[in-house]
Amino acid sequence: MHQILVIDDDRELCALIKRSVLMENIEADCCYTGSTGLEQLKKKAYQLVILDVMMPGSDGFETLEQIRKESNLPVLMFTAKDDSASKVRGLRAGADDYLTKPFDLDELIARVLSLIRRYTRFNQAEDAAQPLVFDGLKIDLDTRSITTVKGTFALPPKEFDLLFVLAKYQGKILTKQRLYELVWGEEYCYDDNNIMAIISRLRKKMEENPGKPRYIQTIKGIGYRFSKEV
Repeated sequence: MHQILVIDDDRELCALIKRSVLMENIEADCCYTGSTGLEQLKKKAYQLVILDVMMPGSDGFETLEQIRKESNLPVLMFTAKDDSASKVRGLRAGADDYLTKPFDLDELIARVLSLIRRYTRFNQAEDAAQPLVFDGLKIDLDTRSITTVKGTFALPPKEFDLLFVLAKYQGKILTKQRLYELVWGEEYCYDDNNIMAIISRLRKKMEENPGKPRYIQTIKGIGYRFSKEV
C-alpha cells in the first residue's frame, strides 16, 4: 500500500482526502501545520506529500523549502489563489504539481496516482538499473545511451546527466538554476549557454521534429520540463 502525507489545516478536507485515497489502496496521514508535517516526514517513508499554501505558522512555501532540503518526494500543492504568481512561485520552489481550491475530487485522485506512479517507476528503475522507457524513447542507465526513432546514441556525460535529471522529474518544471545545480553540482553562474546547447543537441537526437519537441519542453521565462504526456 502506498503512503502519502497531507499537510493542511482544513481537518474536514484532510478527512475527505484520507477516505477517498483509501479506495485507491493509498493510506494517508494528516498533519495540520507545516512543522508537524516536517516532523512526520522523518518518521515514515512516503511516496507523495499534499501541501496547502495557506496555513497558520509556516506557510506552504516555507514548508516546501524545508522539504526540498531533505527530500525529492513529489509534492502537490493546494492554493486558494487562482493566479499565475502563486503557481509559478510554487513550481520555482520545487512543487511538482498544484491544484486550486475548490477542486474536483476525481482530478485530485488522478494527479495523486500519476505522481506516485512516476515516482515509483523512477525509483524502481534506478535501483534495478533498468531502462527508463517512454513513448518512442528508451534511456539506458547502464550504457548511458538513448534509443529513439533515429537510432541508438551513446551520450556524452553532460548530455546524459541533463536528460536523466529531466526524466527523473518528469512533468515538473525545472528552472535553469536548478538544472545547473543538479547536473554540474555547483553554484549557478547565470550562464545559460551550456544548458541551451546541450538541450539543442539532445533534441536533434531524440525528436522527429526538433522544432516541435515532444520530450523536453521549454517553459518560457522559467526553465524546462520533460513532458508528462510520454
